[in-house]
Amino acid sequence: MTHAANLSAWAALLTAFLVLLGAGLTLLGAIGTLRFRRFFERVHAPTLGTSWGTGAILLASIVCFSALGSRPILHEFMIGAFITVTTPVTLMLLARAALYRDRVEGNVDVPPRALLRRRSAGVEEPALGDMMATRPDSIGPEA
Repeated sequence: MTHAANLSAWAALLTAFLVLLGAGLTLLGAIGTLRFRRFFERVHAPTLGTSWGTGAILLASIVCFSALGSRPILHEFMIGAFITVTTPVTLMLLARAALYRDRVEGNVDVPPRALLRRRSAGVEEPALGDMMATRPDSIGPEA
């Protein structure tokens, strides 16, 4: 038995629109994850689906259950708050782990650790070409 028959037309249309919007944004995030090639690019794409897609679906839930219960239902704000807090922390930890892995493996695309320290100390940094020339691993393949 479902209570959807008791839902008014305006609430049903608004709920359907918000669910479709949230699902579409989440799908865009998933497609972006598949299309980007590098890990650091892939980290960015799911944030769209997580933040805006989840927000639209939570709004749909609020509209639907508030219309059915004829009183404001605000439990979904707690879900949104937890997702808003935990998603950036998780992505930051994943990015730091990938950065560490790339440095250990000697990937030349990763900025050196000393560059970050100089930036935080306010020291003027050298040009990227000067920095790459001084790195021992950027000399090129051995003959």
